[in-house]
Amino acid sequence: MPEIIPNFHPIFVHFTVALLSLSVGLFVITPFIKSPLKEQWQTVAYWSLWFGAGITVITGFAGLDAYNTVAHDTPSHLAMTEHRNWAIVAIVLFLALAAWSIIWVRKSRDLGIAFVISMVIAGGVLASTAWHGGELVYRYGLGVMSLPKAEGEGHSHSGGGGHDHADNNSKAGSNHDETSDMEMDFDGMDETMSDDGHAH
Repeated sequence: MPEIIPNFHPIFVHFTVALLSLSVGLFVITPFIKSPLKEQWQTVAYWSLWFGAGITVITGFAGLDAYNTVAHDTPSHLAMTEHRNWAIVAIVLFLALAAWSIIWVRKSRDLGIAFVISMVIAGGVLASTAWHGGELVYRYGLGVMSLPKAEGEGHSHSGGGGHDHADNNSKAGSNHDETSDMEMDFDGMDETMSDDGHAH
């Protein structure tokens, strides 16, 4: 695993995003749900928040390890720093919300609209954090092994809609012949055009 993925942050971060996003969504919609689904979904919302907040601590430490160990240049370092800063805010917010919900549940009190609004704000911060994390991988290529380039004769994918990867030089002659044939076909087509401009 370490030789394929340079750190464990990409593994834990998916649990963080999934659990906390689920929790935000459920806290938003449960006020509009009728019983018994309301109680069930609210329970899932709580546990998703608590488990998500717990694993987010691990995700954060794994992220700091990635921040200090992944090879990068100056532009990607700036992007990493921005992602880290968003992540810190997200972690603090969700840990605070988890603590808030635990205290209110122990007191058997309703969380109210203020908590839901806070969850939505935290969800927005989480989404921005995830977006910046995606930028690090897909725009800057951090922590990603390079893909092989198509060289030589290549290979073919059989089946419907398959395609060939082949050397461009080996196809140069055949492409020239095909182009000539296409030009002849178009010349013949011009002769069969009707007055309205459509080919028959």
